[in-house]
Amino acid sequence: MKKLSFAKACCTLFVAGIALSIHAPAQTFTALQDFPNSSPTAGLIQGADGNFYSTLAGGEIGFEGSVYKITPGGTLTTLFNFCSNGCSDGDFPFGPLVLGTNGYFYGTTEQGGTADLGNVYNVTAAGTESNVYSFCTTTSCDDGAYPSGPLIQVGGYLYGSTTSTLYKVTLGGALTTLYNFCPTSTSCNQNGPPYPSGLIQGEDGNFYGVTSKGGGDNYGTVFKITPAGTLTTLHSFSGSDGANPAGTLVQGRGGYFYGMTYAGGRGSGSECADIGSCGTIFRISSGGTFATLHNFDGTDGSNPYAGLALATDGNFYGTTDLGGGNGTNAGTIFELSPGGRLTTLYNFCSQSFCLDGTNPQTPLMQATNGTLYGTTAQGGTQTNGTFFSLSMGLAPFVGTIPTSGRAGVQVTILGNGLTGTTSVTFNGTAASFTVVSDTEITATVPTGATTGTVQVTTPSGTLASNVEFRVPH
Repeated sequence: MKKLSFAKACCTLFVAGIALSIHAPAQTFTALQDFPNSSPTAGLIQGADGNFYSTLAGGEIGFEGSVYKITPGGTLTTLFNFCSNGCSDGDFPFGPLVLGTNGYFYGTTEQGGTADLGNVYNVTAAGTESNVYSFCTTTSCDDGAYPSGPLIQVGGYLYGSTTSTLYKVTLGGALTTLYNFCPTSTSCNQNGPPYPSGLIQGEDGNFYGVTSKGGGDNYGTVFKITPAGTLTTLHSFSGSDGANPAGTLVQGRGGYFYGMTYAGGRGSGSECADIGSCGTIFRISSGGTFATLHNFDGTDGSNPYAGLALATDGNFYGTTDLGGGNGTNAGTIFELSPGGRLTTLYNFCSQSFCLDGTNPQTPLMQATNGTLYGTTAQGGTQTNGTFFSLSMGLAPFVGTIPTSGRAGVQVTILGNGLTGTTSVTFNGTAASFTVVSDTEITATVPTGATTGTVQVTTPSGTLASNVEFRVPH
């Protein structure tokens, strides 16, 4: 049986939360909760109720992972334990959740399912789980196996990846393989599967992602794939410009895609996983114009394990698994400007017994209250990691599910303080809407709407969406 191999840090003291002011008045780090059973390996998402949802991937015999809910204040609730009725429901949910347009959360497990090679599942906010699709149920196994990357929903499909394929699947479980990196039994034998990350949809309607292996030097690639399944390699990493890209890409406001590599680059330091292999941050255009923006050297962090988060101030925020400036090699939180200026915001293991956490391995998330949230893989009172917040003084906003749609499409708007809302507009065009709760509104894309910001007028002021809502032509 597969087990996680996270090292355990020693600590015995209890803490309900640690608040620490760092560097500037607007920056406040707070450790909010300790994970009791297993280390988090997937990023957080916000639900319609204003709480956050994610998965624990197990690590103990008899504990094969779970779906959990955690409040912004840190109250943790387990919603579902995998393998509770046999493992046909899934096993080891390394991938994060996505909130579907039907109100269900969707995710993947790396193992379990009908063939024990992974599945797509859904789960309600109340914890009822169902298997949507099991991988490798055919003799040829050409649909892939061991999915672990994040899902995204575009239209009526969920898009995702296995170790060797890119796929789309309906909410009802009908799967189509978009691209197979290993189309024959011998095509990936020498270097193994390429391990593509999850996909994101660009402003041009195409999908973009990375592979952690493959390419000319087997250091990984950046690729583009059309909705019809035509794949183009945009960049192959050489080692000096990075190696083994980690996490998903994010598209910035200027149209460029930003990402990180776990290894490679020109930085070197004793804190790095391999000296001279500390990782990088890069930028690439949809046409393949590539630039390395930052080489980690250990003192500013090293070996990032997850992707970047674009916040409402236009800057990117991320974490590194290792390195840092306090000599503990426990990882960092950093801010990156679109031009590549990196500022270290927090060094982990800054508290006695590492009660603030160590080794963050999941991406940060900006909640609609403006605050950034994340998790660490180790540290805390139980040594299984922590749930933390980082306030940068950023204003609240609203988010939409989905982020694109034609006139007549129903959209869920997430936010805070939505009770008493008096208007909703899509790029200035008024929309009909219903206030469901203080954290949720449903609205219909109005006739005549164009691509732009969604604005919600509440008793406390006007909230704008964090990304433009795209109305296809």
